[in-house]
Amino acid sequence: MRELRIRTLAAVFVVAGVLSWAAARLWNAVGTLPRVPLAAPIVLALIAVVLLATALSLRARLKAQRERRPGAKGVDPLMAARAVVFGQASALVAALVAGMYGGAGVFLLESLDIPAIRDQAIYAGFSVLAGIAVIASAFFLERVCRLPEDDEHDGNATPVA
Repeated sequence: MRELRIRTLAAVFVVAGVLSWAAARLWNAVGTLPRVPLAAPIVLALIAVVLLATALSLRARLKAQRERRPGAKGVDPLMAARAVVFGQASALVAALVAGMYGGAGVFLLESLDIPAIRDQAIYAGFSVLAGIAVIASAFFLERVCRLPEDDEHDGNATPVA
């Protein structure tokens, strides 16, 4: 299994941001720009919390397993691999969504004197921050699920599979 790459996520973010900014300019010239939903940053933050909780749970179970504590529940490798895939998919989608809202937010910066547009720019900004939180949580989850012998290799570590 391949690990997440910052360059890939950054490229998705930038391309989505530029396309979203251009689409927002075009859409605004034709009619009214669609609103940034208030639920966008909330949903992204919930995904980040789920990823973080999964990572912390797996980390505690792996530590108990390594220390051979009595009654320690082991970690099923397939479950860990599914968690990593969920984290990677969430990070890619979060980079795309954060880029889209970031591009729209940059466009909205031109009209911050209008209260409704200011609110939309704030929602877009929080969406970008929540997307970054999803990406950080996904990287943490991937690091938790990395096999110990993978750290010895030259930077091409693979998560538990």
